[in-house]
Amino acid sequence: MFIKLLASAFAVAVSTVSAEPAPGYGGFRQVWADTFDGAAGSPVNGNNWNVITGLHVNNEWQDYTTSNQNLQLSGGATVQIVPRRDSSGKWTSARIESKYTFTPPAGTQTIAEARLRFGDNNIANKQGIWPAFWLLGASVRNGVSWPQCGEIDIMETVNGQLTGHGTIHCDVYPGGACNEPNGIGGTIGIPDQSWHTWRVVWDRRPGSWTSETITWFMDGRQFHQVSGSRVGNQGVWNSLANSPVYFILNVAVGGDWPGAPNSATQDGYGSMMETAYVAHYIAS
Repeated sequence: MFIKLLASAFAVAVSTVSAEPAPGYGGFRQVWADTFDGAAGSPVNGNNWNVITGLHVNNEWQDYTTSNQNLQLSGGATVQIVPRRDSSGKWTSARIESKYTFTPPAGTQTIAEARLRFGDNNIANKQGIWPAFWLLGASVRNGVSWPQCGEIDIMETVNGQLTGHGTIHCDVYPGGACNEPNGIGGTIGIPDQSWHTWRVVWDRRPGSWTSETITWFMDGRQFHQVSGSRVGNQGVWNSLANSPVYFILNVAVGGDWPGAPNSATQDGYGSMMETAYVAHYIAS
C-alpha cells in the first residue's frame, strides 16, 4: 500500500490526464450531469452524491469509507475510487450514490451514461476487484426490497477481466422474471483499461410496454437489449423502465461473484475506477 505522501504525489500526477466533459448529442438534451470538477484530493459534490458507509453485501471484503484515500476528485475533472489494503490485510474502498433520481418518460428515449477507465495494474494483479457503474430503483430507499426495486447494471467487470457485463435484476429472489440471482445479462469485450463510454438507452416510444426496450452500449456498440416482452410482467417492467432510479459508482473487493482477493492482488491507483462524468439525457 502506498504511503500517504506517495499517494498524494501520484494523485497530482494523474490529475494532469485530460478528462472529457459530458458530451452533447444531436436530438438529445442533457438533463443532469456531474463532471467532477474540483481540487485534487477534495470530496465529491455533496449536493449530488451520498457517500455510502457501513454497507456489507454479497460477502464483499471491503469497508466503504469517506476517506480521500479511497474517494477523491483528481483535480483533472474526474473522480477516483481507489481500493486499498492495510498492513493487516483489511480492505477499504468507496461507493457513491446520486441524490438525483429520474424516471424514463413514456413516448421518448432516455440515456444514462458515464465515461470510465480502470487503473493500470496488470490483470493478473486484480483478483477480487469489482468496479461497477449501475442504477438502482429509488423505491429501495423507501423500504422496497431487492430485487423488487429493480436494478440496471450498466457496466461491471471482475478480476481485471476485459469483459464488460450489462445486466438487469428484478422481481423476486430466487428465480422470478429475471432468473435471480443471475439476472438477464449480456457481455462485451473491452479493448483495454483506458477510457470508454458506457450507456443504457430506454426506448419508450412504442405504444405497448411489451415493445419498450433497454439497450446497452460501449463506445456506441450495442451489446445487450431487454424488452418488456422478455420480462413478461408489466409491473416488473415498470420497476426498470417506468420508476425513479439513481446512479451508483463503486469498487467492491471480493464477494460472491469475483471471489476473494489473493496474494497477487494489488491495491491503490492501479486498481481504481476513474470516472470523467455521469450524465442523463432525454430525446428533445
